[in-house]
Amino acid sequence: MKILLVRVSSLGDVLHNLPIVADIRRHFPDAQVDWVVEEGYVSLVKLNSHVRKVIPFALRRWRKGLGQAAVRAELRGFFADLRAERYDYVFDTQGLLKTGIVMACARGGQKIGLANGTEDSGYEGISRIFHSRSIPVEPRTHAVARGRQVVAAALGYAVDTPPDFGLPAPDGAARPAWMPPGDYAVFFHGTARDAKKWPPAHWIALGQALAPMTILLPWGSPREKEEAERLAAGLPNARVLPKLSMMDAVELARHATLAVGVDTGLTHIAAAFVRPTVEIYADSPRWKTEGNWSPRIVNLGDTGAPPSVDEVVAAARRLLENR
Repeated sequence: MKILLVRVSSLGDVLHNLPIVADIRRHFPDAQVDWVVEEGYVSLVKLNSHVRKVIPFALRRWRKGLGQAAVRAELRGFFADLRAERYDYVFDTQGLLKTGIVMACARGGQKIGLANGTEDSGYEGISRIFHSRSIPVEPRTHAVARGRQVVAAALGYAVDTPPDFGLPAPDGAARPAWMPPGDYAVFFHGTARDAKKWPPAHWIALGQALAPMTILLPWGSPREKEEAERLAAGLPNARVLPKLSMMDAVELARHATLAVGVDTGLTHIAAAFVRPTVEIYADSPRWKTEGNWSPRIVNLGDTGAPPSVDEVVAAARRLLENR
């Protein structure tokens, strides 16, 4: 059986799609699974050894350079890769016009996608015109469960196991120079939407409560770097990291003794690696993305109800005691 998954973005959504691969291979051990994904997330998908081929997609960059011969050659190469195989099933688990078009261009028998979106999703109903079968999901279906349910319904099996992201456990390989050799906590404090953030004073109080454990502070923009520097100024045990690539950030999450973060892709990566993780929700629905597959993940807060410092400190200490 040859299967193509189309889930191109974003970081958290690509991550939440990974358990589909283990589900398929559990029920069809000889299945070949390929994946179309944004070029920036190719390395993440390749961490799952059961994905045979990853086909990079770069729509934003291509749009800006359609007049360039090199970009047009890339587009031709993309479509050649996409059509190199004839698939038994093509799944679009994102439900957008662009992912529907990718599905339509793939060579395949059954082309299957979402019949509807979940609450607050970016689902585009026009994507259904490319389906040979559209599978409904409940409006409040967890981001991990949604794609798993669609594929399971099409292939005739039940989703009855915790999600397996297929990500490698930390190994004994040498760590990069910016990563401490011993235990550390990472604070994923940054996110694009201010309402999802936790107050700086709360982060400082948490870091002080965890002392003398080293606190690492990553950042993804100049503004987030300034925020990290302000946090570090109040924490003698904290260190602002250099600018990290996405895969460096993945390694940061993979090796963390403790990860604490707001509702953002890197926090969810730590949870997918089943590192001791505290997920903080302040302005997004917890039901949608909470790490609910391991007791090593604690989810606190909800839309309009961020957790207190005491709640997060207690959860962090409990995870550290039980690791």
